[in-house]
Amino acid sequence: MNINISQSNSYIQNNNSFSGTALVKDNEKILLDISFGYANRSERLKNLTSTRYGIASGCKLFTSISICQLVEKGLLSFDSTLSECLDINFPNWDEKITIHHLLTHTSGIPDYFDEEVMDDFEELWINHPMYHIRCSRDFLPLFQNEHMKSKMGERFHYNNAGYILLGLVVEQLSGLSFTDYVEANIFKKAGMVNSGYYAFDALPENTAIGYIDNSDGTWKSNIYSLPVKGGPDGGAYVTAKDMVRLWEALINHKLLNEALTNQLLTAHTQVKEGSFYGYGIWIKKNENGIVKYHVMGYDPGVSFHSAYFPNSSFKVVVCSNKSAGAFDIMNRIEEELTKFKPL
Repeated sequence: MNINISQSNSYIQNNNSFSGTALVKDNEKILLDISFGYANRSERLKNLTSTRYGIASGCKLFTSISICQLVEKGLLSFDSTLSECLDINFPNWDEKITIHHLLTHTSGIPDYFDEEVMDDFEELWINHPMYHIRCSRDFLPLFQNEHMKSKMGERFHYNNAGYILLGLVVEQLSGLSFTDYVEANIFKKAGMVNSGYYAFDALPENTAIGYIDNSDGTWKSNIYSLPVKGGPDGGAYVTAKDMVRLWEALINHKLLNEALTNQLLTAHTQVKEGSFYGYGIWIKKNENGIVKYHVMGYDPGVSFHSAYFPNSSFKVVVCSNKSAGAFDIMNRIEEELTKFKPL
């Protein structure tokens, strides 16, 4: 089976001005592996398969896997309350908020970046400079003393602050910084040797700079648009091949036992028709069952989509170092894949 690579190349290059890497794997066979654009525009260094890309919220899955690993070790349960797991005071919140609520975005807590009322991520750093945001606790002043947004368990409300709290739980129970925990217990175990949480002011080689394009044709990097270093709610860097390794490790129970893998992949809450959320992962379902598990991330200078299709075994990764583009490429690839196997 072969995807029409020349057709995909033409679409990506001519219709989207895509900057990034797209990779498709079916079992042990690479079906598509293409890269366009520049990892560094000033130096005209091209994006490659080996390029590390920021994936924004795409790495909430890493946070949920971390929590599930701690559950597997018996250090907490999904019904544990936040107050039982974390020695930090939240004076205006419901004391019955559980780990499950945080994992599924149903806690009702306030967010530091509420996508229902804000659309410019850069506004956050006017009063809280991004160069001070280097670890999970640095986010607390942005939401710790705010009031509940809605009743606990009332509805799905995508919430970055909830995942910051989950990261703090990981730190308290493991004794490690969140990023050290993920790198040791997920990246290393999955063979993700080229992935990590890197600071903007200390990026390693083969790392794409994120770019924000202006309507007049000018551009800027995203170095002043995001926290210096990523954490539990987003900001890790991966290669496309490493993200495939993550899917393979997860579905083959190398990161969690079968019961907890199934718990993570369960559709715990409905977001809209056909769209559900598990633990750190989006789930698309139709009348025949699950179509795909997927993660996505959008930040200034970052767009990312990746999916695993359980009925066909396809793993798809689309990484981009621009603010948009991954979604369209993902849709195009899905259209191509349906010509060969039902998804």
